[in-house]
Amino acid sequence: MDSALIEKKLAFIDTCLRELVELADPECLDSDVRERRFVEHTLQLAIQAALDVASHWVSARRLGEPETNRDLFTFLAADRVIDDSLGETLAAMASFRNILIHGYQTVSTKRLQDILASHLGDLRAFSHAVRASLALQP
Repeated sequence: MDSALIEKKLAFIDTCLRELVELADPECLDSDVRERRFVEHTLQLAIQAALDVASHWVSARRLGEPETNRDLFTFLAADRVIDDSLGETLAAMASFRNILIHGYQTVSTKRLQDILASHLGDLRAFSHAVRASLALQP
């Protein structure tokens, strides 16, 4: 397993989260297109980095062949890297990332505000859990 690659991705997640906390202005999401795009794009990048970490972990540990990005987090939960609840939350984030990238539907301002207020900690918990599991690897 390439622990340096994983740590680089986790550090990037940390940077994205710090930028969202320090720079995002949730009250301006409806009125400022740059603000909205900053929040959406930074969330997309953080979620993608989590998917990259999960994909590398699943591949390196030969945990199976995921059919979807959501499956990556299910495999990490089965490998006890993250708990089932966090796995479900991150799987939902993978779907959210698809909405952002592919424009399947418009993301409501309320949903973005909720993510900023209540779900950045889920990505932080993912980073901590992976780092803890990485420390246990031979």
